Amino acid sequence: MRAAVLHEIGQDKLEVLDDVEAVGFGPGKVKIRVRATGLCHSDVSAMNGILPQPAPFIPGHEGAGEIVDVGDGVSGVSRGDRVLVCWLPACGQCPACKRGQSQLCLAGFMNAGTPNFKRPGGDVFGFAGTGTFTEEVVVDAGCAVPIPDDVPFDIAALIGCGVTTGLGAAINTADVKAGSSVAVIGCGGVGISAIQGARLKGAAQIVAVDPVQSRREAALRFGATEAVAPDAIEDAKQRITGGEGFDYVFEVVGKSATARTAYETTRRGGTLVIVGAGAMDDNLRLNMFELFFDEKKILPSMYGGGDVLQSYERAIALWRAGRIDLESMITHRVPLSEINEALDQMRTGVALRTCIEI
Repeated sequence: MRAAVLHEIGQDKLEVLDDVEAVGFGPGKVKIRVRATGLCHSDVSAMNGILPQPAPFIPGHEGAGEIVDVGDGVSGVSRGDRVLVCWLPACGQCPACKRGQSQLCLAGFMNAGTPNFKRPGGDVFGFAGTGTFTEEVVVDAGCAVPIPDDVPFDIAALIGCGVTTGLGAAINTADVKAGSSVAVIGCGGVGISAIQGARLKGAAQIVAVDPVQSRREAALRFGATEAVAPDAIEDAKQRITGGEGFDYVFEVVGKSATARTAYETTRRGGTLVIVGAGAMDDNLRLNMFELFFDEKKILPSMYGGGDVLQSYERAIALWRAGRIDLESMITHRVPLSEINEALDQMRTGVALRTCIEI
């Protein structure tokens, strides 16, 4: 089958090959025919080594498709079911799951180090234990979440990661209060979803911060009340909050420099939400006095900070009701053969979210 493969970490181009085979099918597993997959910045971060991932590997973790086969012992899904791919399924048994923090379950990471593809030349990994830049993928049954018939595959793919992460950061992690002031630093697909979440929660001011003009313009269409370049964030802070700082600031880039800016942009007693996934050697520096004196809450948000299955259902309900706009988030749709052009569009900020149609 066809798949887009990265041979070595650090390469910026994928090779679309037709000699890849999905492996590992058996008890407790399902095979999914991928129909659509989103291009998420985390895929790029894994390609360049910011996120740990063994190579060679197939990127992609934001996918949707149809079940083509189920292994022994699988219940809840059947052949022909339409599903989205959950890259971090909950086991339901670990301490995190029992505490109601299933987004912190580590069971899904157990398979990330096991190759789930192969080529004539050897094993190939799937990013985050999935790898959806391919025609078929074998995953644990818990990774296959049924979706209603009225949810298109491209919309379901977005819900599988970016939408759930951004909406959840505003709704679950921050629990944005009505009438509050918000700044969102980084306005790709996840940042736009955080903006939509803040709007749903009733934020009075939502300032979108991004270096790319087209993304700033998009943020205004999705609910931001103002959009500025990074060098204008201090001015926005002064004008909107009288210099005090925003009630909530979302860092959706994954870099210590922007996290530090976000901290300084948050008011005393306010909330900084870390949404971006960064490198393990990129350290955020805070001094002990400011931590004590400013009493700012620093809240990391992993996969939306809540039960992902409930988050999926909420996103679908909000989309059906017209409360969130997911169709407009997909600014480019391309076939798998054009994956490298899509990567370039993401790196330059041209694309808000690209759907790879397979």
